[in-house]
Amino acid sequence: VQLQAFGGGLVQAGGSLRLSCIVSGRAYRVDVMGWYRQAPGNQRELVASITRDGTTNYADSVKGRFTITRDNARNTAYLQMNVLKPEDTAVYYCNADRIYSLTSPVRAYWGQGTLVTVSS
Repeated sequence: VQLQAFGGGLVQAGGSLRLSCIVSGRAYRVDVMGWYRQAPGNQRELVASITRDGTTNYADSVKGRFTITRDNARNTAYLQMNVLKPEDTAVYYCNADRIYSLTSPVRAYWGQGTLVTVSS
């Protein structure tokens, strides 16, 4: 089982990006999925999370600008980021708190980071 994150890049302030997080492998259930970010010199922080039934949670700094969604059938989560600001610049990581699969023990997984750079 692996998590793979895609969609980072360079964008001007006010622009948009969409990140994708895909669970690969023989996973048959994925519980809470989330996006975290870490800027240089800062601790990793939660950006947004979503439960299997679609309940969402956002950091105050991104409320109204970012939207997290998921497709349970595809074991995929998305983070739509609008009105990006330079302070959103960070490496973004996706996370699943529990993945159930036929080949691996139930545990949390982290994807590789994807860099988002917002220029002013």
